[in-house]
Amino acid sequence: MNYSHPLELGTMGARPEDFSGQPTLVAIGNFDGVHLGHQAVLVDTAAEAKSNGWIPVALTFEPHPTVAVGRPPPACLTPVQRKIELIQRIDPSLRVVVQTFDEPFATQSPEAFVRTMLVDRLCARGVRVGENFRFGARRSGDLDSLADFGKQFGFEARAVPLLGDHQGRFSSTRARHAVAIGDLDEVWAILSRPHALSGKVVQGQRRARSLGFPTANLRWVQEALPPHGVYAVVVDRLDEHGAAQRLGAGVCNIGIRPTVDAGFAVEVHLFDFDGDLYGLRLRAHLIHSLRSEKKFNNLDDLKLQIELDVQEARKRLASFLPSVWEGQAWF
Repeated sequence: MNYSHPLELGTMGARPEDFSGQPTLVAIGNFDGVHLGHQAVLVDTAAEAKSNGWIPVALTFEPHPTVAVGRPPPACLTPVQRKIELIQRIDPSLRVVVQTFDEPFATQSPEAFVRTMLVDRLCARGVRVGENFRFGARRSGDLDSLADFGKQFGFEARAVPLLGDHQGRFSSTRARHAVAIGDLDEVWAILSRPHALSGKVVQGQRRARSLGFPTANLRWVQEALPPHGVYAVVVDRLDEHGAAQRLGAGVCNIGIRPTVDAGFAVEVHLFDFDGDLYGLRLRAHLIHSLRSEKKFNNLDDLKLQIELDVQEARKRLASFLPSVWEGQAWF
C-alpha cells in the first residue's frame, strides 16, 4: 500500500460521525490477523456493549504505528480491508474505525488522544485494551493513565488478557513467525483459518502455460510470505468491494523460479479451470506445504515435478470443504 498520502479517517470502515453522540464500548488494537485472542476480545466487546445499549467499536490503525516513527512495519497478516471483513464477521454490530497513524497522530499527548478520539469522536463509556497497551507521544501513556483519564472523562478502562494454548498466548507476532518458518498448522491454530495471500492477476511470461500448467501471477501481494516453495491452496475471487467467492483449488508456487531464472513471483495454477483471470483479484489460502523451492536440470524435469505436485495437491485437497459459515468464500 502506498502511504505517501495519509488515509483519511473513515475512508475505510465506519465513520464516527455516523454514530456521533451515541455511547460506545471501544476495543483498541492493531488486530492484525484477527486471531483467536482478538476474536475473544471482540466477542466480549459486542456482548457487553449490547447489554448496556452501547455501540461496540473496534478502533484500529493504518499504517502500522512503526511507520510513523520511521521503522518498517512488521509483515502483514491481513490487509486493512480483510481485517475489517473478519472483524465484522465476528459480530455484524461491530463498527470498525480505521485511524490514520501518521506523524501528527503519533506525536499527540496521551490526554489529546483520549480527549479527541475516545471522548469527542467516539463518546466512549468503556475502553478495552491489551495488558501492555501504550498510547500517546513516545508511548508515554499506559493502562494506569488511561484509567485515570477514564475517571476524568467518564469512561471505564480495562485490560483484557489474551487467550492462548500450550504454546503460549495467541498473538500476531507468533502467527507471523509461524508463517515465516512455514508452519501452516500453527498459523491455522492461531488464526482459526489458514494464512492467505491476495493480489491482482497480471500478465506473466507464460512459461508455465508452455509446460501445460497455466498460472495466475499475483502482483502487489501485501501479506507475509512463507518460505519459497510449492503449496496446495484453495482460491477465492474478490470483487471490487472485496467480497469473496470460491473459485477453486490448485497449487501455488512462491519463489524466484530458479530453473528458468524468471525472478520472484507468486503464481497459482487452478485445477480444471479454463478462463481469463487477468485484472481480477484473487485470495489463495495456504492449506498444505508440498515442497521447498528447487532448481531442476531442465524443463522436462521441472514439468515432471509439477505433475507430481498437482497429483499430491489434488490428493490432499480431495476431501477439503469450505467453512459453512463463510457463505460463498472458502474462508
